Amino acid sequence: MKLFVTGAAGFIGSNYVRWLLANSDDTVTIYDKLTYAGNMESINDLIDDKRCTFVQGDICDADAVLAAMKGHEGVVHFAAESHVDRSIVDPYAFVRTNAYGTNVMCDVARQVEVQRFLHISTDEVYGSIDEGSFAETDILCPRSPYSASKASSDLIALSYVTTHGLPVVVTRCSNNFGPYQFPEKLIPLFTTNLLDGKKVPLYGDGGNVRDWIHVEDHNIAAHLVLQKGEVGQVYNIGAHNEITNRDITYRLLELCGRDESSITPVADRLGHDRRYSVYIDKVSALGWKLSRTFEDSLAETVEWYRNNRAWWEPLKARTGL
Repeated sequence: MKLFVTGAAGFIGSNYVRWLLANSDDTVTIYDKLTYAGNMESINDLIDDKRCTFVQGDICDADAVLAAMKGHEGVVHFAAESHVDRSIVDPYAFVRTNAYGTNVMCDVARQVEVQRFLHISTDEVYGSIDEGSFAETDILCPRSPYSASKASSDLIALSYVTTHGLPVVVTRCSNNFGPYQFPEKLIPLFTTNLLDGKKVPLYGDGGNVRDWIHVEDHNIAAHLVLQKGEVGQVYNIGAHNEITNRDITYRLLELCGRDESSITPVADRLGHDRRYSVYIDKVSALGWKLSRTFEDSLAETVEWYRNNRAWWEPLKARTGL
């Protein structure tokens, strides 16, 4: 299949293309605007492969998307503004990219008659849950500009199934981690700070719970949904690795050879969701299962950042992290 993959100079998308080139015969066009989180250093090795092409472009530019998407059979739509803190400061960028940009993607995909359209979303669209887990049929209750813009993008994408017959499937995943993650997110920020002997900022009481999944396990599940998911359906992806932010901080301290004096408590984020958790029965029924343990994956991720300073140091210097 010839795939059009948006946002693939970013964290999850670049890992997806890397996995795809190693595990399939598919050809790929990476379409990315190269915002602050898009990094050519994450994909230079990929575009050396004759099956992979890079096009710089904005998903909000319908003419550019149309010119680039023609001739592709499938779309995998990763491109999004994704950092909650940034969405609180500048919600307009999130609404434009995540909602309007997804509408552009779906409308162009309809025009060029793609065979499959995978929209990558997040478990954050469900909101916070104190006990139990969210199913795909639960009401959406986003609680930040980021998650609200993603919920909007989900509904836009799914509307194209009913209105235009566009073959859309949607995935909603828990927190990804692994190599090539921009160092504003918790695990790479804390890891790189600790490797440099700096302190790490822990929000509130550190009791917020997230379900962590290695990016490769997520991408295997997402690709399975692209291939076998039922059109018009949503598939949760998670790992049942529910861990508090405080607990993961202490694990990173140990892996980086630091102690709790490296923690700086900071005021909690506005509207900080307490806990995320999703049922994964539907994606499991397609034949997917985890291939990695959290402990091994976290240690492997820390080691990747330890060995790849040339990748993350310029990013932190450029963005002042």
